Amino acid sequence: MSGVGPVPSGPDDDPLAGLQIPDDLSELDDEVPSVALVVTPVADPAPLAATCALAKVDVDAVPSDVGAIAVLRDPGAGERAAAAISELLRAVPVVLLERREQQVSATHWVGGERTRDLPPGLVLSDAPELLENLLLGGLRAADVPGTVTSVGMTRWKALRTLAGRRSRD
Repeated sequence: MSGVGPVPSGPDDDPLAGLQIPDDLSELDDEVPSVALVVTPVADPAPLAATCALAKVDVDAVPSDVGAIAVLRDPGAGERAAAAISELLRAVPVVLLERREQQVSATHWVGGERTRDLPPGLVLSDAPELLENLLLGGLRAADVPGTVTSVGMTRWKALRTLAGRRSRD
């Protein structure tokens, strides 16, 4: 058999010698996301930032054509944040998008509960370019005009923001 290299004879010759394969593969899913976004139908970023401040979730709320997008300051808090935001928004559904390495996941949340997993490709197929750029890291929330942060927003300011929006509607 020509073209076949030498057969490894010792541990130094084996490229897989140091590879550790865990008995429980579920721990591989524990990788912390590098980006987490909560996509909402809230029309304006200010009330979304206020809602997040009340929920004690640190986000930068970005305006978009599909609704305000909460870009989490702590991507590892995605599920807790989606639950808190969807609980305060009550019957309004939200979608949590998380990126881990080159993998994107999407989950649907209503009333504080995760209702189902969504195909990320389907979620992103009609999404605005802004959402894709935020998710893939090509754009920072702070660089988007009209972004409002929940960081440092007091409970009183959040309540005034929400009350002010309701009186205009």
